[in-house]
Amino acid sequence: MMAPVSRKGQLTQQLPLHLILPGVVLMLVFSYGPMFGIIMAFQKYSVGKGFLRSPWVGLKNFEYILQVPDFYQVLYNTVFISTMKIAAGLIFPVIIALLLNEFRKPYFKRSIQTTIYLPYFFSWVIMAGILIDILSPSSGAINKIIILLGGKPIFFLMDEQAFIIVLIISNIVKESGFGTIVYLAALTSIDPTYYEAAIVDGANRWKQTLHITLPGLKPILTLMALLSLGSVLNAGFDQIFNLYNPMVYRTGDILDTLVYRMGLLNYQYSLAAAVGLFKSIVSCILIVLAYKLAYRYAGYRIL
Repeated sequence: MMAPVSRKGQLTQQLPLHLILPGVVLMLVFSYGPMFGIIMAFQKYSVGKGFLRSPWVGLKNFEYILQVPDFYQVLYNTVFISTMKIAAGLIFPVIIALLLNEFRKPYFKRSIQTTIYLPYFFSWVIMAGILIDILSPSSGAINKIIILLGGKPIFFLMDEQAFIIVLIISNIVKESGFGTIVYLAALTSIDPTYYEAAIVDGANRWKQTLHITLPGLKPILTLMALLSLGSVLNAGFDQIFNLYNPMVYRTGDILDTLVYRMGLLNYQYSLAAAVGLFKSIVSCILIVLAYKLAYRYAGYRIL
């Protein structure tokens, strides 16, 4: 009789060393190696002196950042924008998935699904170029429609409030396709006999959705919401960097863009490292909390 194979042995058989070794090497070089630069957050770093000879200042960089009035506005912008994106990223894909699920012609359903999913593959550089053209106050399609209706052109990318709306709507357009596929897959796991029983009881489509479909999506919705908790301080650097300008810094500036300006434009490497380390610590705590909550309320485990 063969001895039972341990879980560690099963994992070793499923993931041969020669397959995971390149990924491990890349992770060590590009993820763990640069972590040595964290010491800049505790130094008055100078490029000429390097890591070893730059004077050590302890927590003074963090104290300075916390005394800068703009830091709290940037932190608020980051949390607000990311929270709006997370909420929209949960609501709209579910609505689209429910609507697509009602189509009975597979060809029509697949065509719409492909159209919705296509922007997900575009980089924010391409998306930003498209948005700048569409939202241009002089030649943009949106403002031309507004002028035809008797209105005045709107400077979407230079107005503080309109800029936030542009960020959220463009994020919905780009990212909803992926979420829609997740929820469409979850819909297939709902037992069809529930719908048959509901029809016998006289439930219409709305009641079936309310009492069967949405409760059936509750586990995956809970899981997606909890896992999104770890990205509260990730408001989308690529998107904002390609769209924002000094006119909208008050409402559009986030931690990542602040780090970019401090480190690469103003050469304040120590302050940029301190802000980045602050964000990383908070994000790490939120990710650990998210996984614990996901395991407790949705039964999700990595292994």
